[in-house]
Amino acid sequence: MAELIRAARGTTRTAKGWPQEAALRMLMNNLDPDVAERPDDLVVYGGTGRAARDWPSYHALVATLIELADDETMLVQSGRPVGVLRTHEWAPRVLLANSNLVGDWATWPEFRRLEQLGLTMYGQMTAGSWIYIGTQGILQGTYETFAAVAAKLAAGAKLAAGGAPAEVTDPTAPPAWIDRVGAASLAGTLTLTAGCGGMGGAQPLAVTMNGGVCLIVDVDPQRLARRVATRYLDTVADSLDEAVALTQAARRDRRALSVGVVGNAATVFPQLLADGVEIDIVTDQTSAHDPLSYLPEGVELADAAAYAGRAPQEYTQRARESMARHVAAMVGFADAGAEVFDYGNSIRDEARLGGYDRAFDFPGFVPAYIRPLFCAGKGPFRWAALSGDPADIAATDRAILDLFGDNEALARWIRLAGERVAFQGLPARICWLGYGERELAGVRFNDMVASGELAAPVVIGRDHLDCGSVASPYRETEAMADGSDPIADWPLLNALVNTASGASWVSIHHGGGVGIGRSIHAGQVCVADGTALAGQKIERVLRNDPATGVLRHVDAGYQLAGQVAAAHDLPVPMGRR
Repeated sequence: MAELIRAARGTTRTAKGWPQEAALRMLMNNLDPDVAERPDDLVVYGGTGRAARDWPSYHALVATLIELADDETMLVQSGRPVGVLRTHEWAPRVLLANSNLVGDWATWPEFRRLEQLGLTMYGQMTAGSWIYIGTQGILQGTYETFAAVAAKLAAGAKLAAGGAPAEVTDPTAPPAWIDRVGAASLAGTLTLTAGCGGMGGAQPLAVTMNGGVCLIVDVDPQRLARRVATRYLDTVADSLDEAVALTQAARRDRRALSVGVVGNAATVFPQLLADGVEIDIVTDQTSAHDPLSYLPEGVELADAAAYAGRAPQEYTQRARESMARHVAAMVGFADAGAEVFDYGNSIRDEARLGGYDRAFDFPGFVPAYIRPLFCAGKGPFRWAALSGDPADIAATDRAILDLFGDNEALARWIRLAGERVAFQGLPARICWLGYGERELAGVRFNDMVASGELAAPVVIGRDHLDCGSVASPYRETEAMADGSDPIADWPLLNALVNTASGASWVSIHHGGGVGIGRSIHAGQVCVADGTALAGQKIERVLRNDPATGVLRHVDAGYQLAGQVAAAHDLPVPMGRR
């Protein structure tokens, strides 16, 4: 069963309260055909990330949200509503748990067996927690990552061959290039990457917003065409030779440009390396976290789904062998002096399983560029206008500039986003804000709803990829200074704190963008409906949520996190390790 779904707009509610209405609209917005990858299959992004387990579950979610009282909480088990309990007005209206498996059973084969029995679903991060806002949701984090890459290159802090830092430094100290973030540019550089789907589609625009040139490879011409239509990608070349010629000319001219080309990265990356094409930065965001979503060499795109369903183990092995060739080329670029990083899709471990023993010779993006931001409690702060009116986003953009206009990097992002980002579904915006900043923005938005400056309430949430909400040894918690990479207590504490602080809905997921067995992560959403109660909840949640990130990094011994905690009088009972 499939149907066309679009979230309601305006101030007329179907549900009994705005938190319930917001959850209803964001669930529907996740499945808007302008937002979701495969809405007919309830898949939002990432190849398999669903908003609901099946169509009967979706309709039960909708019906329950409409009838849910202001002192009730709906429990959602992997996309299926399983109960409504009497709680209180400060409690979340929805609590969600997606894809969570006991440790010894946390494998892809076991997950797929249980999924086929109708017992679970893959929730990704913001698909199963109903706060996906389209490709913009990852765009700003990708923009921040490439801004940090630019700063690192400008400071001469390139990685040495084999992925080791060029200089041995204290891993707990802020990197020397951190003050250059936002001031440096990628002008005159070429970034090679792959994967132009719901998440990877942010890469070309993030590179060009930082002044660079991007060559992006994808097996699906429709994905590339969609990114051109939504202004995330400038053009699609007819051949690899044409793509190289276009990007090399733009690189020489220091002109920002993004070019897509149809091809398999496992074939194209090695070819570019063998041809000696000058490439400065290399990464990837194919759906490598799930081998059944990665197209092996020699398999036609039209045949992939049937092949994966018919022979999943054989398909997985072929996909991993292709990933091994893909990653070997990335290591080859690193050996040649390029800046190379894993962008969080677990392709290195899949390549290792495919037989390549140098798969981890380049770092993940978090330890390479993002960890200093996490130490300061910085992370993805996103919001959507339930009015459906872009003017509400324009007004909130002005509010962000008023609050944080002295942060030039942030101000530049807001200005560029207003000019260049196409909305998908409900109008939305994202920016990275730190500890002590998020609650200022949230309270301002709530006041704007109360005064009528905004036409309707605003939903405030974030990606699960945040400073204190994830345990993911191949991404967010890779190479922690104290070796605590796999400790999963932190996202669970984060979810508990957000529940206790009054979030509108809270989620705990397993797997995310790196796959089953590799991550535990949590999300929260607040609704600014203009009431005094909403303002009190927002102030607590948006202060306590990033506080867990600061505390997590203080506990791991990071100097910057300790300084941030001290500056904000954040109690740390045992201090820094």
